Amino acid sequence: MTFVISNACIDVKDQSCVEVCPVDCIYVEADDRICYVHPDECIDCAVCESACPVGAIFKDDNVPKEAAEFTRINLLWFKDKDAARAEVQAFAEHNTSIT
Repeated sequence: MTFVISNACIDVKDQSCVEVCPVDCIYVEADDRICYVHPDECIDCAVCESACPVGAIFKDDNVPKEAAEFTRINLLWFKDKDAARAEVQAFAEHNTSIT
């Protein structure tokens, strides 16, 4: 992994990160509630991190504990998009119900 887009991105989808990425390694589709960084395509330039208006992007070893599962979810999206979407949905529902 290189960079991870975390829970702060849920339903924001500003996509400034997509626009500034020099290698087009950040993906989002119509059914997605967040964007995803391709771990093999990312060149670790960090341009996306500063472009994010909600501070949702972290270097893989700096992801906050409360968002740690998004490292796994990000990887999952590139193998099974529906499973990743379900996990983001479950995370959002769980965290909405406790606030």
